[in-house]
Amino acid sequence: MTTHLTETESRVLAAIDMDALLTYLCDLVAVRSLDGTPEENDAQDHVAGQMARCGLDVDRWEIDLAQAYAHPACSWEVERPRALGVVGSLKGVGDGPSLLFNGHVDVVPAGDEANWSFPPWRGTLANGRVYGRGALDMKGGLCCAIFAAKAIRDAGVSLRGDLKIQSVVGEEDGGLGTLASILRGHTADAAVVVEPTQLRVAPAQAGAHNFRLTVYGLAAHGCVREEGVSAIELYYQLQQAILELERTRNARDSGPLFARYTLPNAICIGTVRAGDWPSSVAESLVAEGRYGIAIGEDPMAARRELEQAVAQAVEADPWLRAHPPVLEWWGGTFDPAATPTDHPVVSGVAAAFADATGAPAVLEGMTYGADMRLLVNVSGVPTVLFGPGDVRRAHRPDEYVDVEDLRAVARTLALTALRFCGVAEEGS
Repeated sequence: MTTHLTETESRVLAAIDMDALLTYLCDLVAVRSLDGTPEENDAQDHVAGQMARCGLDVDRWEIDLAQAYAHPACSWEVERPRALGVVGSLKGVGDGPSLLFNGHVDVVPAGDEANWSFPPWRGTLANGRVYGRGALDMKGGLCCAIFAAKAIRDAGVSLRGDLKIQSVVGEEDGGLGTLASILRGHTADAAVVVEPTQLRVAPAQAGAHNFRLTVYGLAAHGCVREEGVSAIELYYQLQQAILELERTRNARDSGPLFARYTLPNAICIGTVRAGDWPSSVAESLVAEGRYGIAIGEDPMAARRELEQAVAQAVEADPWLRAHPPVLEWWGGTFDPAATPTDHPVVSGVAAAFADATGAPAVLEGMTYGADMRLLVNVSGVPTVLFGPGDVRRAHRPDEYVDVEDLRAVARTLALTALRFCGVAEEGS
């Protein structure tokens, strides 16, 4: 494929410092920025310092948690005594449109570290990859955004419109940080959320709401278990009903952007806790999961389908009818979101990717929840997801991101900013 680059664009791409990007990513991975821990804010300070060193104007502030929690779009699973917001900016010198890059610093736990080939809390460059918790999801994408902006500045190029980079907390448990940044006024004419998309340009993000199902049985000594009622066995019936609902919901047409997915709107039970003693019949069980919601689907109507499926399973069992389980909606609430495929930010990122890499861009929807929905649904900012790596490598041992993906994304973001915001003086 023939690329179409101006002299200014070529100069900016040549200014991208991949060695520095990789070094900084490894440093950032070493910050154990688990949700709700002090290190989550340490990571924000880490990023704020790097942004300043890269020549960005930095807004670092204490998030007003009461204000954020009171907002109807706010959801969270982890209580935080404090949280920091960070936004770095390259100020435009004209009247061009503004662009926002968004990435989160919070990460999920590493699990059993014995299952890792590389230390989870130390960025390791090996095999053409950067390994470590958060390298993929999504400190790698955030570093691409920072170093794309740095390259524009280092090349001596002035943008006509503002370029902003939101570094946020709390994405993994509901999106608190991005919402707080929006409430502070950090929006733009368009945005790119640098989540891992396998280098696909994603103008659509499916939704996911968390739920909790509590099942009640009757305890008895294990030696006379027939005199008790096992909440575990009762739950099995409910699980079958949930799986049948998943099949029904995913048999519906989700549109061409989700054509390659078998379960574009998956229902996943992530945790199950039952009983309190090995030789006692489990008198209760608590299952928690995520409930996939389709693009264009009313989230409340989608919730009612799960509620009805559980209610029908309850009606079929005498014990459950007399002791109904409790279904609650809690924690992360990621509504679906989409941007029209003909919007300039979609076509702009696609063209920039093609020119930056020489490969054709692929448009595809993402099945995971992300902060795109806050930018689109709360602040009305047309947004795409685009970032390095495969989400299948996230939330598991030996999380990694390919160096070549990082290079492709940094180049694409730099070109997108130059073209979307506009260059004040071509060749200056």
